[in-house]
Amino acid sequence: MNSRIRAFSAFLVLLLVVPAFSHAGGTVPVGTHISVVTDQAVSSKEAKIGQSVTGSIAHDVIVGGKVVIPKGSEVKLTVSGVQASGRLSTPAKLYLRLRTVTVKGKTYTVATNSAGRTEKGKGKRDAGFIGGGAAGGAAIGALAGGGKGAAIGAAAGAGAGTAGAAATGKKNIEFPAETRLTFTTRADIAIK
Repeated sequence: MNSRIRAFSAFLVLLLVVPAFSHAGGTVPVGTHISVVTDQAVSSKEAKIGQSVTGSIAHDVIVGGKVVIPKGSEVKLTVSGVQASGRLSTPAKLYLRLRTVTVKGKTYTVATNSAGRTEKGKGKRDAGFIGGGAAGGAAIGALAGGGKGAAIGAAAGAGAGTAGAAATGKKNIEFPAETRLTFTTRADIAIK
């Protein structure tokens, strides 16, 4: 009976010790993909370059069969690129960069690429609104008053088209809380 208790106790000790060794530091090499989940929302309309955003590691970062950065480890991100959507042809953009990761109470600086997105430009669509408005105005003006009416109608139509493009234009980017972003390391990270 005692041998069974000793064997069971040894088995329990192994269950507790092996995970501790599997989380024993290491070096995360350059080019490693690190997936992060944000804890808070950030928007291209309100964000500022350098603004901090908190998050956590989405998946264990495993190197050589060992978990070097466990899932759930806290991270700090910064806004590395931002532009609010303009009324006409300025597309919104929002990019974040992973700056630090905290493992077992120790914070490590991380160098990564930026992750995010840029909205597609609206220049061609806006030009279509403006050009279409001008053409429509010219046609109506020509019917109503000939050459001079066509010129007045074209100007009025272009103005209406510009107003329509501006009114339909703004489309900002928002990353809500729990947005998943993947970063690639640009330098080794020695986790101890």
